[in-house]
Amino acid sequence: MTLTDETARPQARSQTRRLPDEATLAEFRARAAVADQHNTYYDEDLAVLRSIGYLAATVPEQYGGWGLDLADFGRMQRTLASYAPATALGMTMHHYWIGIAVELDRVGDSSCNWMFDEAVAGRIIGAGHAEAGNDAPVVMSTTLAERVDGGYRFSGHKQFGSNGPAWSWLGVHGIDVSNPMAPMIVHGFVARDADGVTVLPNWDTLGMRPSQSFDTLLDGAFVPDSHIGRVVPAGSQDDLFLFGMNIWALPVMANVYLGIADRALELAIRSATTKSSVAIPRSTYAHNPMVQHQIAEMYLTLDPAGALVDRLLDDHRRGIDHGAMWGPKIVSAKWNAVEAAKRVVDIALDVSGGGGMVRGNELERLYRDVRCGGFHPANDALTHESVAKALLAIDPTAPRW
Repeated sequence: MTLTDETARPQARSQTRRLPDEATLAEFRARAAVADQHNTYYDEDLAVLRSIGYLAATVPEQYGGWGLDLADFGRMQRTLASYAPATALGMTMHHYWIGIAVELDRVGDSSCNWMFDEAVAGRIIGAGHAEAGNDAPVVMSTTLAERVDGGYRFSGHKQFGSNGPAWSWLGVHGIDVSNPMAPMIVHGFVARDADGVTVLPNWDTLGMRPSQSFDTLLDGAFVPDSHIGRVVPAGSQDDLFLFGMNIWALPVMANVYLGIADRALELAIRSATTKSSVAIPRSTYAHNPMVQHQIAEMYLTLDPAGALVDRLLDDHRRGIDHGAMWGPKIVSAKWNAVEAAKRVVDIALDVSGGGGMVRGNELERLYRDVRCGGFHPANDALTHESVAKALLAIDPTAPRW
């Protein structure tokens, strides 16, 4: 897909409401390998996605976007991830902020609607939640939020901020301890060009390398009240802002890793049906009973994990009220998807044989990319803790142990 001056402008948005054609997505896949090798950002993919309006895919139609709901967007992300995993992950980290605004707007709260305009204009909102020394992301923080005239000043060190070279706004949170007996978590959006913001180009990781998820230092960075999303009690998850964050982030992340598994299964089938051995008279590995078992196991692992995520998103679409069990269901869907994806990629490497571990082989890259799924919240330990506490009716805001 060639970008002309006309198509490169964010305002020139396609109304097709779909991903680029397969030939263009194949270019994404080729670039993903190069960006992984050189540890560079997915600039060209972003230019294509921006030109078709994908950054506003989840913005409601009345505000200028495509109007995709969470279920449709999740499926689209799964497809994108099968071509360019890090590109899909980066888009997830942008769109979950838009999703929060969608949830709020649905109940008449327009406080975050400014993000619709930013997305329609082709600007990225980045994620600034990860912090060293904080294994309770979002509900606690090591970043300080100080109340000042007209807003808050944030000071802290944020990590894993996807779209590091490109974000215009960074969604952050910090803790306000002005009342030590009632600390509050402040959620706000920092402009990239604000005083006290330093983006550190320090991304050099095992996988998802093209996401370029830089650290950001905040040194008294000011956020005006107009860009404060919520102020909630520390430890509390009882707010629509936080529900929107969880339901729009984790299941879409799950679909990203399911997309990686889809591609691994495709590559394994290709390998099994084309690779031959002198010891197999019928010529291909596909006739080896063990390989048949492995291919079946990949499908049997992937199919229920995908169904679980689809069911969760369908429940959201239909307005099913899971009450206090929404949290466990969300982290369960993400955990199961990631664990299934890791298993599928592992088996794909077994099917492919030694060639799969060679640098430059797509499976070698997918093996590294899929490992990153466990690092996104909620990780393995927090998933089990939060599910168990919900089932045992243990107050998550009480002393932890």
